[in-house]
Amino acid sequence: MPNLIKTTAQKDNNVSIYYEDHGSGQPIVLVHGWPLSSAMWEYQVPVLVEAGYRVIIYDRRGFGRSSRPYFGYDYKSMTEDLHDLIEKLDLKDIVLAGFSMGGGELGQYAETYGTSRISKLIFISSVAPYLLKTDDNPDGAPDEVFKGMEENVKNDRAGFLKAFGESFVNYKDYKDRISQGQLDYNFQIAIDASPKGTLDCINSFGRTDLRKELKAIQVPTLFIHGDADNIVPSAPSSQQGHQLVKGSKLEIIKGGPHGLYLTHKDELNRLLLSFIK
Repeated sequence: MPNLIKTTAQKDNNVSIYYEDHGSGQPIVLVHGWPLSSAMWEYQVPVLVEAGYRVIIYDRRGFGRSSRPYFGYDYKSMTEDLHDLIEKLDLKDIVLAGFSMGGGELGQYAETYGTSRISKLIFISSVAPYLLKTDDNPDGAPDEVFKGMEENVKNDRAGFLKAFGESFVNYKDYKDRISQGQLDYNFQIAIDASPKGTLDCINSFGRTDLRKELKAIQVPTLFIHGDADNIVPSAPSSQQGHQLVKGSKLEIIKGGPHGLYLTHKDELNRLLLSFIK
């Protein structure tokens, strides 16, 4: 039987969240990015389990093997799914790590549910705290960027995701590290996701302001970002987050693209283990 939990968010949709639970020890919950699934953590899970940790990965609603509701792709609903998973498994002393869009769940979770169950937070190539360019967030991306992504997903989702996949890992620069097979695999994960979920998540990660939420974080926090990220600029995200979270650490991976969990997996894994220990 697959590992599924029924969530309380958007109750009329009867959403089930797929998860995997590996190893034993202090729990580490990994929150995947858009438009992928928990399968993206293939090269992190074994390293963490073999280091003596219990690792939980799950598929965000609309992605992977979780339910595909038509509505409910706002951060509050998606974070409620995460909360339900943590409560069902009765996890405590958690290291909560989020990649890209997954960083938004971390910020929302800390603000909505507090950090009594959380020992540390790790933001990897994170969108949090705020990607949208506004008068008081000048380093963000113009709204036209997100409107363009939405139009592309509406009109040619497959074509857009194919091109996005190459930019995701700076493929021209890292053909020696990323195979065509890996690109094809990422595309398969992305194209299998809910079209509506893929579309609606753009609004969530592109236009949700989580600056207040991050400023309130009071547990040890690490931000990791690549200095060659062509998808999520580090200035409004990890750099700003580091400034907002008192006492946090910021690690910049030289040459790291957005998908550094693939291109720089050894360096990322070392940073994760060092911070968790």
